[in-house]
Amino acid sequence: ASASITDPTQRAEFALSTLQIWYNAGTGLWETSGWWNSANILTMIGNLVKADPENKRFRDLATRVFANTVTQAPVKNPQPGIESDVPSQKDTQRGKTSFTLFNETGSESGYTKVLNPDTFEPHSVFPDTWYKANSPYIDISSLPIFSSLNDETDQITLAATPNPADWLDGFYDDDLWWALAWINAYDVTLNTQYLTLAEGIFAAVTKAWPTRCGNGGIFWNWEKEYMNAIANELFLSTAAHLATRVDDDEKKDAYTDWARRTLAWFLDSGMLNANGTINDGLTESCANNGGTTWSYNQGVILGGLVEMHRASPDDTSYLALATRIAKAALLDLSDANGVIHDVCEPACGFDGEQFKGIFMRNLGVLHAAAADDVFGNAISVNAESVWENDREGE
Repeated sequence: ASASITDPTQRAEFALSTLQIWYNAGTGLWETSGWWNSANILTMIGNLVKADPENKRFRDLATRVFANTVTQAPVKNPQPGIESDVPSQKDTQRGKTSFTLFNETGSESGYTKVLNPDTFEPHSVFPDTWYKANSPYIDISSLPIFSSLNDETDQITLAATPNPADWLDGFYDDDLWWALAWINAYDVTLNTQYLTLAEGIFAAVTKAWPTRCGNGGIFWNWEKEYMNAIANELFLSTAAHLATRVDDDEKKDAYTDWARRTLAWFLDSGMLNANGTINDGLTESCANNGGTTWSYNQGVILGGLVEMHRASPDDTSYLALATRIAKAALLDLSDANGVIHDVCEPACGFDGEQFKGIFMRNLGVLHAAAADDVFGNAISVNAESVWENDREGE
């Protein structure tokens, strides 16, 4: 029984065996999750392989899932093509957010994210057709790629070169969640097709730079109306992750420059508040909007700063900044028992439900780079709380 499992890695592997029940190889996504949420699951699976590198069964599973998802999931992109020809009138028609008001490209599908006016919690709204079973449920073990693996190799050569445009849906945070997922797939498999895909996604998102605030940063989405923390943190993190993985020195310098410029803009924007935590975004007049200090906004930047340190190891400021943000976040988010919470609990949507996991994942990255008892204890306490309180009947 799972109650007797005490090793954290074994617990994670047990949980993954249950999670995979929802993986539909026909769509390359996990049923009941959303679009960007599946990118986060992909990242988590890669992290599990890194945590237990000698476990060939999980490495093989991850390799198959990466190869299947990169092939199958593009058909589930909720709004493909929207970034290829963004209607220019969206820049000037402020306040008109209905998709029926202006439809020059025909790419608007109705996919959007509605912000709770009080908390700024995003709720993804998918087109009706997105939920229809246009791909039957397929168990991954029944796929031909399962037999393409053998004892000599755990690599799968992708049949076709992935197209970055397949992963763009008009919300730049979504795009970058996928970029980070494919970077992790590269880390696990060393298949350069995944790294090239991530580079292509990042290159597409650079077109969203700059915003009207401070001549820098990127907007949240293709409508260019809101500037928020998560999109810019992901932009910084993706640039930094690429900088530490590409072989070409010119590319490395370019990605490092993107990360540094994004960080400089971010710190100047005012989203990092006087308490050392990060609010949701900026107002129309480019001021901190006082929005909720969501856990994932405190987390993504940690992983980005760690990668910036790896790209420039002589600069100690990145780890120092990450440590300050992490400790401020734990102070802000933790209850008396040390368990972190978001304000949407206990009724978070399926977007908000992933926020705390994203924070803890990135806190773990920081703890590995700059060990601190405060971080180690927080990770342990929260992991134990999840294990004790979030398992249903077995």
